[in-house]
Amino acid sequence: MQCWGDELLHAGGVFLTWSVGRWQWMKWCDRLNESATMPDLLVNTHSRNVHVNGVQTEKFSSNVISTCKYSILSFFPRFILEQFRRYNNIFFLVIALLQQIPDVSPTGRYTTALPFLIILSVSAVKEIFEDIKRRKSDQKVNNFHTQVLKNGAWQRTRWRRVNVGDIVRVENEQLFPADMTLLSSSEPHAMAYIETSNLDGETNLKIRQGLECTERLVTLQSISALKCNIECEQPNRHVNEFTGTLRIGDIERPLGINQILLRGARLKNTRWICGAVIYTGHDAKLLMNSRLAPLKRSNVDVLTNRRILSLFFILVTLAVVSAVGAHFYEESLFDVAYYLGLSGLRTTNFFWNVLTFFILYNNLIPISLQVTLELVRFFQASYINCDEKMYDEASDTCAVARTSNLNEELGQVKFVMSDKTGTLTRNVMKFKRCSVAGVNYGNDETDEFDDNSLVKTIDSPSENSEWVREFLRMMAVCHTVVPELDDEGTLRYQASSPDEGALVRGAAALGFVFHTRKPQLLIIDALGKEETYEVLNVLEFTSDRKRMGVLVRCPDNAIRLYVKGADSVIFERLRPKCLFEEETLTHLSEYASKGYRTLCFAMRLVQEDEYNNWAVEFQAASVALDHREKKLAACAEKIEYDLVLIGASAIEDKLQQGVPETIRALMGADIHIWILTGDKRETAVNIAQASALCTSSTTQLVIDTNTYDETYSRLSAFVNKGQALNRSNVEFALIIDGSSLHYAMTGECRPLLGELALSCRAVVCCRMTPMQKADVVELVRSCGEHVVLAVGDGANDVAMIQAANVGVGISGEEGLQAASASDYAIAQFRFLQRLLLVHGAWNFDRSVKVILYSFYKNICLYLIELWFALYSAFSGQTVFERWTIGLFNVAFTAMPPIILGLFDRPVSDSMMLACPALYLSFQKRAFSLPQFAFWIGMAVWHSILLYFFSYGFLYDDIVWKHGRAAGWLMLGNSCYTFVVTTVCLKALLECDSWTLVVVCSSLGSILLWIVFLVIYAAIWPYVPLGQEMCGLAYMMMSSYSFWLAFILIPFVALLTDFVFKVIRVSTVPTPREMACLHERERITKTASGELGNASLREEDRRLNGVFNEATVYGSVTELDELGASVLPSRRHVEDPRHQIEPSPSAERGQPPRCSYLRPFIENARLLENVESALVEGPMEESSEAQSIPPESSSRRGYAFSQEESGAVLQSEVIRSYDSTSAKPRGN
Repeated sequence: MQCWGDELLHAGGVFLTWSVGRWQWMKWCDRLNESATMPDLLVNTHSRNVHVNGVQTEKFSSNVISTCKYSILSFFPRFILEQFRRYNNIFFLVIALLQQIPDVSPTGRYTTALPFLIILSVSAVKEIFEDIKRRKSDQKVNNFHTQVLKNGAWQRTRWRRVNVGDIVRVENEQLFPADMTLLSSSEPHAMAYIETSNLDGETNLKIRQGLECTERLVTLQSISALKCNIECEQPNRHVNEFTGTLRIGDIERPLGINQILLRGARLKNTRWICGAVIYTGHDAKLLMNSRLAPLKRSNVDVLTNRRILSLFFILVTLAVVSAVGAHFYEESLFDVAYYLGLSGLRTTNFFWNVLTFFILYNNLIPISLQVTLELVRFFQASYINCDEKMYDEASDTCAVARTSNLNEELGQVKFVMSDKTGTLTRNVMKFKRCSVAGVNYGNDETDEFDDNSLVKTIDSPSENSEWVREFLRMMAVCHTVVPELDDEGTLRYQASSPDEGALVRGAAALGFVFHTRKPQLLIIDALGKEETYEVLNVLEFTSDRKRMGVLVRCPDNAIRLYVKGADSVIFERLRPKCLFEEETLTHLSEYASKGYRTLCFAMRLVQEDEYNNWAVEFQAASVALDHREKKLAACAEKIEYDLVLIGASAIEDKLQQGVPETIRALMGADIHIWILTGDKRETAVNIAQASALCTSSTTQLVIDTNTYDETYSRLSAFVNKGQALNRSNVEFALIIDGSSLHYAMTGECRPLLGELALSCRAVVCCRMTPMQKADVVELVRSCGEHVVLAVGDGANDVAMIQAANVGVGISGEEGLQAASASDYAIAQFRFLQRLLLVHGAWNFDRSVKVILYSFYKNICLYLIELWFALYSAFSGQTVFERWTIGLFNVAFTAMPPIILGLFDRPVSDSMMLACPALYLSFQKRAFSLPQFAFWIGMAVWHSILLYFFSYGFLYDDIVWKHGRAAGWLMLGNSCYTFVVTTVCLKALLECDSWTLVVVCSSLGSILLWIVFLVIYAAIWPYVPLGQEMCGLAYMMMSSYSFWLAFILIPFVALLTDFVFKVIRVSTVPTPREMACLHERERITKTASGELGNASLREEDRRLNGVFNEATVYGSVTELDELGASVLPSRRHVEDPRHQIEPSPSAERGQPPRCSYLRPFIENARLLENVESALVEGPMEESSEAQSIPPESSSRRGYAFSQEESGAVLQSEVIRSYDSTSAKPRGN
């Protein structure tokens, strides 16, 4: 006993040491994660000194980036931490330690330790394999090439070899490999256009400008001779702030954000730039806004932990009860049966008995569950990787599952947080339609503007011809675009505003070609006739003005003011009784309904004297030291009046293929979609409308506040208003910008924001920083147990992707870093529909089945030990042979759960895509506590039947020939055979689709046990193993009782399951089961010829029409709640109070809802969402709605993107260019 105590103390000491170590590792990893998200607190407060083109005196980070979860040093602690967050792994470690105590374990010392080590090894191999894929993705980025100045020449160098202090040359359309200071460029005054959509989501180009002292470094000799020093701040995450100093000899100049080129941005409309590297690798601002790759866990894992915990308490209870039973038998039996000499075997240690039974019953928690799930998830991920329907031929990109631990999370998504630029849109603007003099031109069906009637109008002598010519002339003149000829002689336009670029290209396609810009002049080719305009003044665009204009002296020497902007500001400045107002407003509303970006065009003739007086005032305002912008705006107001309306334009911000259809399908699955972007509000709202996220009639609740108190007041009012709108079945969307979000995420505003946002049809967050995107994701996750998916393509989306339950990256040139940091990578947003509705729903259903089935089969077998204990005096004796116990999970019943997890297909992919609402039926109730209890109860019932029926067949102790009688192992092996047969056939019963693989795996598992039994019972004494099993196979198989029981007992055990399932499916089927029945009926009719190809196509259209109709109006009724517990009796169907009102689509002759789902929607009476969706037309706003700011009213599609308060004003930019002069080549 002393020896046992020492062993127990030793095992306890090992476990205690391990527990403390695990706790320390968890604290270390938490600190590591925290440090990765708060770099500003860890940076050195001293400045950084960079010697450009020289030797560095400090050691800086390399330019190598990594998004891997593990390194060589961190693999073991992080892997152990991740594995032992699962309660079952902790449990089996404890069991393995307890089994090392001699004479306590009834199952041997290594029956748990060995399988446990194998399971951990398999998991480690899988994690290493997946991390290798991440490393390869990182290497792809690190091996990009750029040009670095070395030894007086430009050398092609990999990004990983770029160092602080290097001078780098970047050419047009290339990405910047590190954070750099702009030295010189091909443009005048060292200007450079950059696209930062990969960083902040903004579609307009930004201008950066080098310093005067470096702008002349345009030759290789001058750049090579440069020796300078840059003193700047330490690395931080503030992408819009920078402070530094450039020193060249005695010259010292300040550096700001206008001289900085950030890693991840792209050079546009600029042939080349030269820059000095100041931050590399993870010191770059882009990487400072990223986080350490998190250890994500699926909700299924969390629920599994809870289920295991409940089983653990059941296990402890059974161990204690059995120990009490053992004590009872010792007291009552040992003294009575004194003649057996058992008194010496009396165990006085109650705790010792508890340990014995604890080890005996430990397999109630399946040790193979984790490795089975790992294998299933690994192959499920391979299904995603090999899905040809998620292959993008244009980019030659497949879907990639970069982790398999979150496969089932894809089937539980409730919120999708999407970036805009590059994810929903292509960042390509096209001039699509226009309204001129009240006449609508253009075609929605074509990719470019195409309308012969406009061309005919130009050529005709009608009055409209002059209007159209003036409109096109204005498109070609009123802008800040710069033209240039490329090396092939093709005319290209440099436009900081993508809208202006689209308008100028549109005018050129219609015969008004802008081809030359000089500091004071602008020259166009108007239908073959050259016209020269003198640019007198540029009235800059600002978000407050919502318009821009130019004053030009025309070829006829007249001064004209051209203005374009939002309809709200243009119409206010029109002359009284202006023509074409009503027609233009009608056309604008039509354009807005299609998601187009609209601008209104107006002009007026300015008298010479008026202009001269105004020009003096404008010049004074332009040089004012205080409030310059306000003075310029006030001055512009004095001349922007009495305008004549010319027309309006519609520009299409091209969406990615299939975006509206995908969003409708996801909303039909009751998934809420939010747009999180760094772009402007107008642009974001337009895309929300174009992508079917909301409509032009959706009420907009806009929060654009500047103080905490104002934000709190607005949120409080909108929460009340949102409740009123919901009661009135009025759709509304929340629009909030980044500055307001800063206040809304703090204090008492935070819960109000969560409540308001979760009740909206759509949420659009604009002007957001990367970390704000992550904060919004965390806000939604904290408002309930919602699964949040984030999808993006840019580096600014990495933080959001890592913060979400599931991160999806859009692959491609723009999205390499997003894809590298994601859990799943797809080529196009449209593939998200299949990823969630098909793979997600299937994986979740399969994984839950694997878990429940694993619990079921273990309880079914190992609870028999409890029933046997009733007949073995609670002695701790096992009824089964010890090695058959160990092989039950890893051999004889290993394949059925794996096959369930890989090949079971509840509903076909075509049905899932046609009926997105079925996605809901795979979520709730699938792994709920009642469902878990049902499976446990079924396992207990089967174990009772299997044991006591087996005991009953052998009760009479039948004697075989040669005088041999059955022993306890005859009972154990017979019962074991019946259990294996039952649980394998149970897998077939639970499988929704039988295939040859499914049937063969189940029947093959039964056969494997029988073959093993025959061999194992015959190897002794040739092999010193299984002595007590010798001859048992012959004894069993020579008994007619065994064969009779082999047929009857599994049949009786499964009969109750079969009958229950048939009755339930026949009376109260779930929508999922109804879809299966409908699909089987369809297959049968197709095979018999009742349905031809035309009928099948009509059926597909009917199904698609039904759910597309539902998704247009928002959330769909939660069909998964149509279980037996909520279905009313069938008489309610005829109750007129429960009838569905006819939908507007039905009145228009469109297909009705799925007929086979309608009775269950009616029966469940879950009609609130459906009925609200069927309200025809927008409702009138209540009195509360009048309190909404003007910006939240239904606009007519206005959107315009251009940098404001940039490094160089647009008026100064165009004065710097002479497109007739050659640009320096920089080499």
